[in-house]
Amino acid sequence: MTPIRHNHSDGDAVLDAVRDCVLAVGVRRTTMTDVARRAGVSRMTLYRRWPDVRSLVGDLMTREWVAAATGAMPERRPGTLTRDLIADGLVAGVAAFRAHPLFHKIVDVDPELLLPYMLDRRGASQEALLALLADVLREGHADGSVRQGHVERQARSLLLIVQSFALSLRTMTDADDTELNGDAFLVELRGILERTLTP
Repeated sequence: MTPIRHNHSDGDAVLDAVRDCVLAVGVRRTTMTDVARRAGVSRMTLYRRWPDVRSLVGDLMTREWVAAATGAMPERRPGTLTRDLIADGLVAGVAAFRAHPLFHKIVDVDPELLLPYMLDRRGASQEALLALLADVLREGHADGSVRQGHVERQARSLLLIVQSFALSLRTMTDADDTELNGDAFLVELRGILERTLTP
């Protein structure tokens, strides 16, 4: 599945410009004028497609988060169980998300942007990730490596698990303790996912 984007040739240039602005000054200090200038388009061009900076940032987050998740999926190798691909891919996805500069900037400067997607509603990136998870879970059901169950409920439950690790992990880690640092928790996540998925 490809990231959700506006189907225009300069759409990526606009989202790249938004990313650069947000990384430089944060979301609240980014303006449509700044984005238009960096993207080399007029403000009216932007307003025809996006009503405000937050909608631009929403599309940017969708592009970046979905790319991070799909890029973290391991290559399929003969004899590899779908269950292992799912678990390894989700752990790598959490690590990639947590290392992403956009995520760091938003958490440090504009963390309120993430609250609606944690408390009130699913966003486009979550919907895209759920679709990806549902597809690979069906493969796991077919090859017998993933326990049978309601695919959408399983996908949503997996996303709830990995979201908690991605968004809240630093509240639980002790960097100077090898048993409680980020790497140790990713190992724990791998075990949780394995037990959750195994028939």
